[in-house]
Amino acid sequence: MAQIQQEKNKLNLTPKRFNMWVFIFTSFMFFAALSSGFIVYSGGKGHALNVILPDAFMFSTAIIVLSSVTMFLASKAAKNLQFGKQRLFLWITFLLGVGFFIAQIYGWYILTYRMGVYFSNPNASQSFIYVFSGMHLLHILAGLVLLIISLVGTYRNTPQVLNLFRMEMSSIFWHFVDIIWIYLYVFLLLNQN
Repeated sequence: MAQIQQEKNKLNLTPKRFNMWVFIFTSFMFFAALSSGFIVYSGGKGHALNVILPDAFMFSTAIIVLSSVTMFLASKAAKNLQFGKQRLFLWITFLLGVGFFIAQIYGWYILTYRMGVYFSNPNASQSFIYVFSGMHLLHILAGLVLLIISLVGTYRNTPQVLNLFRMEMSSIFWHFVDIIWIYLYVFLLLNQN
């Protein structure tokens, strides 16, 4: 344990951890501001969403919740020095993240081509669906990059302290994007009519 603490001190990972929390806080505030903007705009008469969300968004929600479970299992395996399991669960999390991304794009396809809900719509409330999900997809891309960095580290001779740090950062961020999507999905569900 003393050796791990020495390695942590040597690598000086605290500023990086602090930066991650600052980024998460600013992202949280960004999505809160978007939500407030939607509430203010849709508060006027005739500006309700007036659209039923495609089932693809419900499926993508299930996918991202499952990916949080596999991310937890990857972190647990890393702590128990089970690197094979860590890799397996990281790969599953990554693939579920890609599946989430695809399901969201398919949801946009349904909105646009089957339901006639466009980004540049006279009812700007409906445009918020694209803004919410699009900004969230940018965060998913960032999460996928973190997962790749963690995965690459498992195939190299990475010190355990760095492996655990990468897993911690990936985990925190991945669970954050999971929680944000659940919030956004429920928010849109409650405002769809």
